[in-house]
Amino acid sequence: MANTIELKQQIAQGEYDAAFAKLYGADAVQEQRKRYTDLIDEFEKKYGTDRTVRLYSAPGRTEIGGNHTDHNNGVVLAGSVNLDMVAVVSPNEENVIRVKSLGFDKIDDVDVTNLVPQPREAEHSASLIRGVAKGIVDAGGKVGGFDCYTTSNVLRGSGLSSSAAFEVCIGAILRGEYNNNDMEKFNQVKIAQIGQYAENVFFGKPCGLMDQTACAVGGVITIDFKDPAHPVVGQTAIDLAKHGFVMCISDTKGSHADLTDDYAAIRREMESVAEQFGKKVLREVDEDEFYKALPKLRKAVGDRAVVRAMHFYNDCRRAAQLCDAVREDDFETFLRLIIEGGHSSFEFNQNAYSIKNPKEQGVPVALALSQRVLNGRGAWRLQGGGFAGTIQAFVPVDLLDAYKAAIDGCFGEGSCHVLNIRNYGAVPVTPDM
Repeated sequence: MANTIELKQQIAQGEYDAAFAKLYGADAVQEQRKRYTDLIDEFEKKYGTDRTVRLYSAPGRTEIGGNHTDHNNGVVLAGSVNLDMVAVVSPNEENVIRVKSLGFDKIDDVDVTNLVPQPREAEHSASLIRGVAKGIVDAGGKVGGFDCYTTSNVLRGSGLSSSAAFEVCIGAILRGEYNNNDMEKFNQVKIAQIGQYAENVFFGKPCGLMDQTACAVGGVITIDFKDPAHPVVGQTAIDLAKHGFVMCISDTKGSHADLTDDYAAIRREMESVAEQFGKKVLREVDEDEFYKALPKLRKAVGDRAVVRAMHFYNDCRRAAQLCDAVREDDFETFLRLIIEGGHSSFEFNQNAYSIKNPKEQGVPVALALSQRVLNGRGAWRLQGGGFAGTIQAFVPVDLLDAYKAAIDGCFGEGSCHVLNIRNYGAVPVTPDM
């Protein structure tokens, strides 16, 4: 550990350049020097210059296949991206976690001697901090207080999982500051499970485990959630540049506020189908038996639940096929499956827009623009929770300028982001990483 003045000197002298290159790419080193230094300056203004500090980072993620399959123990393909939450952290002896986030006036102030859900914190970030601390304790770890200043360029409400990045970053901090960075007891998947627990039980959102796992583990990963207590995680890689493509995430600027019940309905309806077979989740229901029971199911749970279940079965299969295509470097099949999955999400899972506000359909507009500009080349799909937020596109380099112009022209300058896959999950940022 170093104090804030020493740490800024180390960054200025280039001691962190190799770490920044690994996390963000060689061309982003100077930008990250400034970003981290500015954040340490903010920490000093809030907490003083005499504090010893550590740096932590947790990435956002992009789902590549398996839309809304994780919460019913399905299969997904996801990747962490080079947008992240960064934290400057110093332990305190007060058993209070204080988190100040750049651009937000409020300070989250959580007493970790009280690890019971607080109703007033529901759907606020303080609940996630308290829930992660509780998860660490329940897993046999220690918790304590720390003062923290964060910044995040993971687009909020965008489907890149800013909340999961926050959760796993808090988990990584508690692992590092109070549990000797114990990667056996608190491996990345365990940190992800603790983040999901915090979001489910303390925050009140019935999310699956994909977001947290992708943010915590890093790289391109396949996750099979057949046994959610022990998800099977495999890593692979996508070389987009080799095929002359880039990945774009486009922010349609729709708000995720008031959409929790839309997300919850997808899980609830899928599980209502499983209940008709005496099962808890769709993964436990044989697909052939599901199709045989369609007349009964339509009457019992309604047609939307039925077509969402159809999406689940198809998209689990597609996620596995996507992984095979990546491993076999079959890029044509990869693009075809991306488009098929996007259609399934829109048509069957029905999470392109909220029926509560049918006039706001930014996601369908962005998908239609993508289809027009790419015109049979590349691929496009909605991603993440849906209803608002971002879409994903794989764009040929020669069409990138036209694609960005179309998206930015509709949704505002800077709406289209060209992202890289990042190979590191939730980690302490150190010169020797």
